[in-house]
Amino acid sequence: MDKIWNIKEQGDMNVIKHLSAALNVNMVIANLLAQRGVSNYNEAKAFFRPKLSDLHDPFLMKDMNKAVERLEKAIAEDERVLIYGDYDVDGTTSVAMMYQYLRKRIKNLEYYIPDRYSEGYGISPRSIEYATEQKITLIIVLDCGIKAVEKIRQAKEKGIDFIICDHHNPDDIIPDAVAVLDPKRPDCPYPYNELAGCGVGFKLLQAYTQKNDEPVVELYDLLDFVVVSIASDIVPVTGENRVLAHYGLKKLNSNPSLGLKTIIQLSGLVGTEMSISDIVFKIGPRLNASGRIEHGKKSVEILVVTNEEEADRLGDEINSYNEIRKTLDRDITQEALDMIAHDPIQSERNTTVLYNRDWHKGVVGIVASRLTEHYYRPTVILTESNGMATGSARSVKDFDLYEAIGSCSDLLESYGGHMYAAGLTMKIENIPAFNRRFEEIVTKLITDQQQTEMIEADAKIQLSEITPKFYRLLKQFAPFGPHNMTPVFVTENVLDAGTSRTVGRNLEHLKLDLVEPTGNSSVFSAIAFNQANHYEAISQGLPFDICYSIAENEFRGKTNIQLYIRDISAKIY
Repeated sequence: MDKIWNIKEQGDMNVIKHLSAALNVNMVIANLLAQRGVSNYNEAKAFFRPKLSDLHDPFLMKDMNKAVERLEKAIAEDERVLIYGDYDVDGTTSVAMMYQYLRKRIKNLEYYIPDRYSEGYGISPRSIEYATEQKITLIIVLDCGIKAVEKIRQAKEKGIDFIICDHHNPDDIIPDAVAVLDPKRPDCPYPYNELAGCGVGFKLLQAYTQKNDEPVVELYDLLDFVVVSIASDIVPVTGENRVLAHYGLKKLNSNPSLGLKTIIQLSGLVGTEMSISDIVFKIGPRLNASGRIEHGKKSVEILVVTNEEEADRLGDEINSYNEIRKTLDRDITQEALDMIAHDPIQSERNTTVLYNRDWHKGVVGIVASRLTEHYYRPTVILTESNGMATGSARSVKDFDLYEAIGSCSDLLESYGGHMYAAGLTMKIENIPAFNRRFEEIVTKLITDQQQTEMIEADAKIQLSEITPKFYRLLKQFAPFGPHNMTPVFVTENVLDAGTSRTVGRNLEHLKLDLVEPTGNSSVFSAIAFNQANHYEAISQGLPFDICYSIAENEFRGKTNIQLYIRDISAKIY
């Protein structure tokens, strides 16, 4: 499938020249900084050298005083306290972080993760019943709760107080909790509103630490949990999140908690310098797998474990859930691809809507993502649960999936989500009508540009500009993530040095040796995964354009700079 390369607009030239001179860097590096909102030396220093002292005062957050006072009361009066969180990585790391900190201060402390299938997302009626039975008087909710107006009202009638630590958009009515910490509240003056749920919980502990003059080292010891949540919840790696991620990675790489250390070992990351990407693709999926296959509580169990033998046992259990998840993911994705391949009507559609009653509910979201990547069109994957069709939807860049699904609301029992991802439930007999309506609406609204995958590139450069110093500076832009992605470059008119070849089990990848036609003798090593289809054109010796990122490759003890090719535009005349 052809892709569009969108090269970002250059930043303000006056700013770029100023940064280039002030930092003694070339114009490409200065432009990358300007594109990320950096305009002077001090801002560049804060960007390249984040400091924990740059974290905002937690008491700037609405209701923080109330939250700390209620927590102090619970500690002083030895109350029974429950920590409650969502079953995804942000939720489970939030619960683990809060539990690790409070377990030394509260004797009667428990945690609760709702079952994905029997209780669903958010505060469940079953959890309130449990809290009532256990005589819980305070529930600290993490990564959910901002919309649980009725549930919190019911719990309040039973004598249960709530502190909510959420980061999702609220509805018009804020729950009547003791404190509602959410930087996305319209009445919250907090200067940064992109924290993950675990980040909001961290701010509560930061406020408690400050007010009670507790050792700050104990707080910072929890930052490995925070960075795992930031990476896995795909929140912007900017501002305060950048500081938290920077120091969280330091902790994760030097002295992770026992549970995370176990997961790192199972992920094959021992001895590597872990990045946000490693968390997203290796650590996060393992923590998510228990909630998808068994129960999210298992993830909290390993994150708070204190015994190595128990850590190993839980690690093996969670790893087995991840293997099951991978098998289900692979098999269901292939079944879905086969269904499309064997239906000639599908090739003419602007959407994908598939249903199979036997598909595992825990992986339909992953399958929807994979099919969206494959066909690059809005996708809905449904299975059967409790006699209803339920599933997940995923979108393409700039297309509002939530709005399109909302236009089918009369056919749905429930739905929720945002522009790019949603969950939905309908009667099984409504699937054909939903399929037709969804296709009609998307066809009416989607543009040609939204139906073509776009690669965002930062700048055009020459290969000769890629020097060891240039790469050292690029590495300092990390940690990478949304709003600070790994820089992507375009270089035009490169040539095969004559030694490029296809590699891989099925010869599906390209191993390239590239040169410029300018007489520069340097040869640049590159790898292009799943792009062997370009080999014939490239091997003819004609110039072609590449879109790529730059990384290090270690082979047999030697490390060298390597280009990771995102796309190739071969010119065949």
